[in-house]
Order: sequence, then C-alpha cells, then structure tokens
Amino acid sequence: MVKSNKGLLHVYTGDGKGKTTAALGLALRAAGAGMNVFIGQFVKGMEYGELLSVSRYFPGIVLKQYGRDCFINNQPEAQDISLAKAGLEEIKGILKSGRFQLVVLDEANIASYFELISVDDLLAAIDNREPGVEVVVTGRKADARLIEAADLVTEMVEVRHYYLKGIEARKGIEF
Repeated sequence: MVKSNKGLLHVYTGDGKGKTTAALGLALRAAGAGMNVFIGQFVKGMEYGELLSVSRYFPGIVLKQYGRDCFINNQPEAQDISLAKAGLEEIKGILKSGRFQLVVLDEANIASYFELISVDDLLAAIDNREPGVEVVVTGRKADARLIEAADLVTEMVEVRHYYLKGIEARKGIEF
C-alpha cells in the first residue's frame, strides 16, 4: 500500500439512494479528524436536515446551497443556471484557497447534466485545486469525463425503493 497526501477525486453516482448521505458521512469523518470541510449543494435551496445539523453541531463544516428548490422533475430556469454558475465560481476560489481539506460538490453531476454548469468548467475547477484537497462529486448521471478523471467511483444501484409503493419523502430520512 502507498500512503498518499494527494487530494483524490471521488464520484458517487447512480440511480440508487445514498449518494449525498455517503458524502455527508465522509464529511463527518473528516471533521472529526480535524479537517475543515466545505459542502456546496447544487440545485438545492430547501431546508434539508443536513443543513440544520451542520449549522447546529459541526463548526468545522461549512454548507452552502446554490439553488432555489429541487427541480428534478422540471426544466431548469434562468435563475437555476445563474445560481449554479455563481456557485461554481465561488467554489473555484474555495478549491484554490487551501482553507478546506475536503470539498463536497453535492448534486454537481445533476447540475452539469442539466447544463446549469459545464462539465469542462467543473473539471477545470477540480484540476486547479490546491494540492491535497480531497473532492467528492455526487449526483446521478455523472459525465463519462468526470468518471474517467476520478480516483474513486461508487455507483449506487437501486434494487428496491419504497417510493414505488407510494411512500413520499420523509423529514429526517430523505430531507
């Protein structure tokens, strides 16, 4: 085994549940180890449980949203694009600053899939990060170029999900 201080690129993708949850688990682990963590959530602007938990219990984690509401079932509007592009610009600076050892780009795959941000700009931001910064990109429909660039790719596969039985998203479990 080779020890590495190089920041690696993780991609959590697929149609199964658990991509954001896995990234948040890693963020908690990193914060517990004394690392500073930044979580940027694309296409999310609602008050999710993780937003409340992070602000209440984890001072080593900064979480910022770059969206209005989740538009997964709709087409993005100009404001969605504007918020995502502004978010990526801010994140470019965060990745270069060296202030955070772990940066999670939650739903960045969805943001690039819906062309709120370009995958080329996303890859450039990741490539230009400060050495040693670990990056996690989550969301369905990861671009093949991002998968190729990644050091670790995890695909969440849906085997069964209770929403098929008509069970709606529940506070504290899905949001």
